[in-house]
Amino acid sequence: MYILTAEFFQRALIGGALIAITAPLMGLFLVLRRLAMIGDTLAHVSIAGVALGFLINVYPVAVGLVFAIVASFGIEALRKTYKTYAELSIAIIMSGGIALASILFTLGKGFNLNVNSYLFGSIYTLTNTDLTVIAGVTAIVLSIVLIHKKELFLLTFDEDAAAVSGLPVRYFNILLSILTALVISAAIKIVGALLVSALLTIPAACSLALSRSFRQAVFLVVLIGEIAVLAGLWIAGVWNLAPGGTIVLLLIGVLALAMMSKRMFRV
Repeated sequence: MYILTAEFFQRALIGGALIAITAPLMGLFLVLRRLAMIGDTLAHVSIAGVALGFLINVYPVAVGLVFAIVASFGIEALRKTYKTYAELSIAIIMSGGIALASILFTLGKGFNLNVNSYLFGSIYTLTNTDLTVIAGVTAIVLSIVLIHKKELFLLTFDEDAAAVSGLPVRYFNILLSILTALVISAAIKIVGALLVSALLTIPAACSLALSRSFRQAVFLVVLIGEIAVLAGLWIAGVWNLAPGGTIVLLLIGVLALAMMSKRMFRV
C-alpha cells in the first residue's frame, strides 16, 4: 500500500477524481443527443494540437484545447449545413484531425514518444500545472451545467421544442461542444485520446440502463465514473498495469453487470 503515499499517485488520484465528474456528465448529454462519437472526434483533433504544441514548444494541453474548441465550432457549422446527415460533420472533422496529426507526427519525429503518452494516457506523470488545468475545467463545466440545467435538459430531450420556446439553440449547442472540448483536452493525459470516448460513453450507458429518471442518470453517471477511475487507478498501481486500459475494462465490467441486473429485474 506504499503507493498510496507516493506523490505522483496522489496527483493521479486527484486528477482522476476530477475528470471522473465532468467526462461522464458531458458524455450523458452527448449520448442522449445521439452524438456519442463526438468524443473520438475531438480527441483526435486534440492530439493534432498536442503534436503542434510539442513542435512549437508550447504547453501541449493548451494547444490541444484550442484545436478541440475550433473543431467543436466546425462540427456545429457542418451540423447546421447537413441537418439530415448530422453524423457527417463528425466524420469530416475526425478525418481532418487524423490527417493533420499524421503530418505533425512526420514533422516532429523527435517528440513522438511524448505524444504517445497522450494517445494512451500518462496519468502518473500529471504535474501541478496539469492538475490546475483539470481543476479549472471541472469548475467551469459544473458551474455552467448548474446554471443552465433547465435549458440543457430541454435541449437534450427535444431540440425542436427548445427552439419553439425561444431558447437560443445554436448558442447552447456551441456551449455544449465547447464544454466537451474542454473535458476531452483535460482527459487525454489521464486515459489517452484513444480511450477518452469510453470515459464519456460507457458510464452514460450504465446509468441509462439502471436509472428511471434524468436526475438518477446524472447521479449514477458520476458515481460510476468515480468508482471506475479510482478503483482502476488502485488496481493498476498495485498490479503495475496500464491505468487507462484498466479503467476502461472496469467500466465495461460495470456495464455488463448493469445489463445483467436490468434483465434480471425485468424477469
